[in-house]
Amino acid sequence: MNELQTIQAWTFVSECDIPKDVDSMLVRGEEAVAAYKTIRDSAVFTNKRIIIRDAQGLTGKKVEIYSIPYSSINMWSTENAGKMLDFNAEVELWTRAGHLKINLKKGMDIRKFDHLIASAVL
Repeated sequence: MNELQTIQAWTFVSECDIPKDVDSMLVRGEEAVAAYKTIRDSAVFTNKRIIIRDAQGLTGKKVEIYSIPYSSINMWSTENAGKMLDFNAEVELWTRAGHLKINLKKGMDIRKFDHLIASAVL
């Protein structure tokens, strides 16, 4: 069986405060619910979508924004981190655009993350 090709992958390091500058990206009726620190930037869960800011280049001044509407998520899976050599929990999202993967550093609450997605998608 062929593996699905992942079109994008991110690593979330820890939960963090919601960045103040995200307000300028929100539409009417949209509210930020939770935020996660990535290796170089942040990801914000709103009541309508996931916004991932991806700083690029040596200086990080070039920023690419990914907006993943919950309505585009067809299914998802979560896998908690193991005990010994398994350092990351994993979340996989199957969307209309393709397959996305999010790694969560060990110690993060995978079930809270799963609940965020379920609350928005279902």
